[in-house]
Amino acid sequence: MKLLEHYILRRVFQMMLTALLPVLAIIWTTQVLGRINLVTDSGQSVGSFMKLATLILPTIIPAVLPFALVIGITQTLSAMNNDSELAVIDAAGAPRSIINRPIVVFAILLSIFSFFMANFVEPKLRVAAREMVAAAYADLLSTVIEEKTFRRIEDGLYVQISERLSGRVLKGLLVADSRDPAYDLIYYAREGAVDETGTALVMRDGEVHRKAPDGNVSVVRFDSYSFDLSDLTQTRGQAQLHALDRDLPYLFNPDMTDPDVKRNYGEYRSELHKRLTSWAFPFVFALIALALSGNARSHREARIPPMATALTIALVIFWLGNYTVKLTEKNEAYAPLIYMLPLVSSGIAALKLWRGKAWRLPRPLSDSATRALRAINLRFAGNETDGKGEVR
Repeated sequence: MKLLEHYILRRVFQMMLTALLPVLAIIWTTQVLGRINLVTDSGQSVGSFMKLATLILPTIIPAVLPFALVIGITQTLSAMNNDSELAVIDAAGAPRSIINRPIVVFAILLSIFSFFMANFVEPKLRVAAREMVAAAYADLLSTVIEEKTFRRIEDGLYVQISERLSGRVLKGLLVADSRDPAYDLIYYAREGAVDETGTALVMRDGEVHRKAPDGNVSVVRFDSYSFDLSDLTQTRGQAQLHALDRDLPYLFNPDMTDPDVKRNYGEYRSELHKRLTSWAFPFVFALIALALSGNARSHREARIPPMATALTIALVIFWLGNYTVKLTEKNEAYAPLIYMLPLVSSGIAALKLWRGKAWRLPRPLSDSATRALRAINLRFAGNETDGKGEVR
């Protein structure tokens, strides 16, 4: 690779990181804060929370990477155009490939990286995160670890303890169970304990209040009572996996005995088509960015900044891609649209690059943009004049 190609590639990479890292940090923070209940509800340590946050971070990189690449390319080439570097390269007789080649090769590498991340690395991390959350909530003892505070175990089931002792012993136990619409149950016990398997809560020296729908309350005292937790522990201890959590081989051949596959087979079908196309977005967006900002232009030419145009087109393509995926979820006949979108977009951009012509706005839009920019300039010039003289 030539010295000039190294120079362009280095600037694109640095600008891409400058755009990628802040956006990645913001999205990662919002995703992590949405799972803060792992600490507040289950009593897990901060270390467990940070482990979960680490598992989440790589899963959002493939979605942010193509847009960061667009910003890196357009900002780099726009800065080179403003510094007349693109004009000097053209005047020196250098071929256009000296600008396009390093960026295209870099985009291809990022697309390959996105393919392996989205289809192999990300599913494993998603499964690990789900299993971690399921394990944290599986043990009732860890769920009610905070003393003197009501904890919702599931809808209609709440538990409070006044003190937690060693040996899985709970003091001052209160259980409110309203899951059965036929009656409400409230258990009071001086002490209790969760057995080693986590399938039963054994309460001692207490009473149970049963309230019927007509308002009648019956009270029964007990020396020992076992509250069944087997169904609750089983459902909370198993991670529920969905189409997003599956790797590419599984999507090609899903297990039709899986209840989630039976209920949501369309999601698995559309997710497969999405995995086979979304990895190409860095390459597609790079071609669009090059077609918009790869040519030297006069500073006097009125135009919308290339980054704004490229990002707008990229967002539209990204939105259309997700929209066609949703359509395919309901009807497989829409599946070809998922593949046509990146192929057509990259084909048009590649044709523009091959012909050496930059994308321009249609004449009516270009004239409108020019008039708007001229009006803004005149307005600011008028304000500066008024500031020196009479204020209007």
